[in-house]
Amino acid sequence: MESKAEVLAQAERLHGFFRNSGAQPVQTAILQPADTLLELYGEDIRARAYVTSDALRGEQMLRPDFTVPVVQMHMAAGADPARYTYMGEVFRRQERDAGRPSEYIQVGYELFGGESPAEADAEVFALFSEVLSPLGLRAATGDIGLLLAAIDGLSTTARRKAALRRHVWRPRRFRALLDRFGGRTPIPESRKRLLSDLQEAGAAAVLEAAGPEIGLRSRADVAARLAALAEDAAEPPVSAAEVELLDDILSIRETCPNALAHLRDVAVDLRAIAPALDLLEARLEALAEQGVDVDLLDFEASYGRTTMEYYDGFVFGFYAENRPDLPPVATGGRYDALTRVLGRGQAVPAVGAVVRPELVLALSLEAVG
Repeated sequence: MESKAEVLAQAERLHGFFRNSGAQPVQTAILQPADTLLELYGEDIRARAYVTSDALRGEQMLRPDFTVPVVQMHMAAGADPARYTYMGEVFRRQERDAGRPSEYIQVGYELFGGESPAEADAEVFALFSEVLSPLGLRAATGDIGLLLAAIDGLSTTARRKAALRRHVWRPRRFRALLDRFGGRTPIPESRKRLLSDLQEAGAAAVLEAAGPEIGLRSRADVAARLAALAEDAAEPPVSAAEVELLDDILSIRETCPNALAHLRDVAVDLRAIAPALDLLEARLEALAEQGVDVDLLDFEASYGRTTMEYYDGFVFGFYAENRPDLPPVATGGRYDALTRVLGRGQAVPAVGAVVRPELVLALSLEAVG
């Protein structure tokens, strides 16, 4: 195993590459306020982060990544456009795989603002492609914005669309919801009985029969949830044709030009995705201008749905195909919505990526050894 000093030297080389590409070096505190991360990710973040506290600062978390504090820094006083690079340790709890490190170094590059999102996406991807080119990695790309646009184009209620959007990063839950909304999955008997009771007696009577309040939710909250369930049950299912279109999109795994042609055919029946496809086409043109061979670049419509929860547009990763045991060497994407949340309503275009120098070092040594 490579020493920490060797990994740090590799990290400094990568950091220097991004500095020489015009990025301003920045650093963030290792201890981050827990309330911001909990607001973004909910209580789930506790399973992945190391939590501590003190009397003055309250609950804190060891830095799980750099993106959130860098966004906060930029939204407080950043210029437009702005390019940042950083290097340092991040910390992730590992409860299932003792072989995965709980502490490792990240080097990143973030680009805020600019007039063309497509050109910014291409710039970030091309930089990582260049610095990783000696390793012969496979690049995968996707577009969460395309999936969100497809969901928004469904002929169903705003509540159902919001549920699908919320779980687009949780494929199993998303599939279960889509199958239920599309009528593919029968309603469980227990829910049928509940809905029948709601229709006959109403939410207030059902709650009264259920007994006293227990837990954190008030009776009014539970009543509102029951009313929403009853209202949703009365809605017609999402059409089989629209479910099939969404399934078709999710299954796409082709080269970028073929994927775009395929998606243009889908857009004939699902017009809501047309603007996302225009952006995808512009991005491919910008990538080609950066010297990327888009004819060989892979596009996976479902890419990024399990590991990139705050990304809402272009996503990408670089992998060592001959080492399937390794995590991605680098990942990145667009996260405009995150800037809106952390900017308290103010938003700027933003795209960035991180690379793990210990993986770069290991693969470099394998290549020469």
